[in-house]
Amino acid sequence: MSTGREKIKATPIEHTFGFVAIDAGVATPCLREDVVAKAQSLSNGDSRRFGLPPKKLSSHKLRLLRRIWCLKTSVITELQKTTIMTSAQADQQANKKLNLEKATNFMRQYRDPHSRELKKLSANQFMEVWSHYDKDGNGYIEGTELDGFLREFVSSANMTDIAPEAVSDEMLVELKACFMEAYDDNQDGKIDIRELAQLLPMEENFLLLFRFDNPLESSVEFMKIWREYDTDGSGYIEADELKNFLRDLLKEAKKINDVSEDKLIEYTDTMLQVFDSNKDGRLQLSEMAKLLPVKENFLCRQVFKEGIEGATKLTKDDIERVFSLYDRDNNGTIENEELRGFLKDLLELVKKDYDAQDLLDFEETILRGVDYNQDGKINKKELTMILLAIAKHNQEEDSSA
Repeated sequence: MSTGREKIKATPIEHTFGFVAIDAGVATPCLREDVVAKAQSLSNGDSRRFGLPPKKLSSHKLRLLRRIWCLKTSVITELQKTTIMTSAQADQQANKKLNLEKATNFMRQYRDPHSRELKKLSANQFMEVWSHYDKDGNGYIEGTELDGFLREFVSSANMTDIAPEAVSDEMLVELKACFMEAYDDNQDGKIDIRELAQLLPMEENFLLLFRFDNPLESSVEFMKIWREYDTDGSGYIEADELKNFLRDLLKEAKKINDVSEDKLIEYTDTMLQVFDSNKDGRLQLSEMAKLLPVKENFLCRQVFKEGIEGATKLTKDDIERVFSLYDRDNNGTIENEELRGFLKDLLELVKKDYDAQDLLDFEETILRGVDYNQDGKINKKELTMILLAIAKHNQEEDSSA
C-alpha cells in the first residue's frame, strides 16, 4: 500500500548533477552529501562529469546546480499533475508534445540522450554554439541572446523534452544572477568567447589554445610573440602564421603528436572565425590580444581612474611598480617591445579596435610629447609624466560626462 511518500526513481539527470531522488508530493531538492564532498575535491578531469570546467567548481557552481535542479523538480510536479487526464486533455497534451518536437532547442543536440550530460565539443561544434547565440556577431552573448542561451541550456538538461519557455521569467532572473556570478569572470554582465569556453566541455587540445592556466604576464610578452609570428612584418597575423603559433602552443603542451594536420587546420579556421571581428581573414593587433590576454592591464587600476584626486594618490611605489612591469631587462629604460607593450596597454584605454599602424602612430605621438632627449625610449621621469596625463585625461572625461 502506498504511503504517499514513495521515492521517485532517480533518473540519469539526477545522477549527472548529483542530486538525490525527491519524495513524491514534497519536491525538496538537495545535493547528495557525497557529491558536495566530492565536488570540493574534484580534479580538473573529474569536474567534467558535472558538465563544469576545470577548477571552477566553487560554491557558485553548486548554487547553479541547485537552480537547474529547481527546474527539474518543477517539471516533475507538472507531470504529476497531468497523470490523470480526460480524453480532451490527452489530445491537448499530444498536440502540445507535437509542438515541442517542432520547437528547436539548439543545446539539446550536444547532450548525451541518456545521461543528459554535455558531450565534449569539437572546435567546429563550439563555433556552431557561439555563432548561434551571438546573433549580432558583436563578440558577446548578452541581453536577449543570453536569456535565450540560459533558457535552452537549462531546459536541454531535462530528460523530458520541454520548451525553453518552461523556464519562467522569475526563474530566469534568479538563474541568470547565479550563472553570471559563477562564469562572468570580468563582471561585465555578458559572456565573451573565453568565458563560454570555460563553461562548455571541449576537446582537451582545443581548450589548451585558450591558455587559461598560463595567461601572459604582461603586454611586453605579447608584443614579443607578435613580432615572432608576424614573420612577413605585415602588421597582421595571417592564417599560416596563426597555424604556426597554434602548432607551437601544442608543442609546448606536448600535445602536438595528438593533433593531425587536418585537425590543426580546423583549429586555425575556428580561431579565425572566433577572433577575426572584422572578417578580413587575418588577426589585427586588438584581435590577437583577445586570443592572448594578459593577466592584468595595470593601467586600468582604480588609481588611474580617479582624475586629479587619483594623480595625488599616485605614489612613488606605484610609479616603480609600473616601470618594473615594463622594464623587463632592468636597464633603466622602457624600449622596443617593452615600449610597445606599454603603449598597447595605454592604447586599450582609449580605443577598442586597433592595429599595428595605430600602435605605430600612437608611439610617434607619445614620444613626440614626452621623449625630450629623443632617444626613442621612456625613462622613469617620462613615464611619470604619462601616468599623470592619464589621470588628468580621465578627470576631464568625467567632467564632460
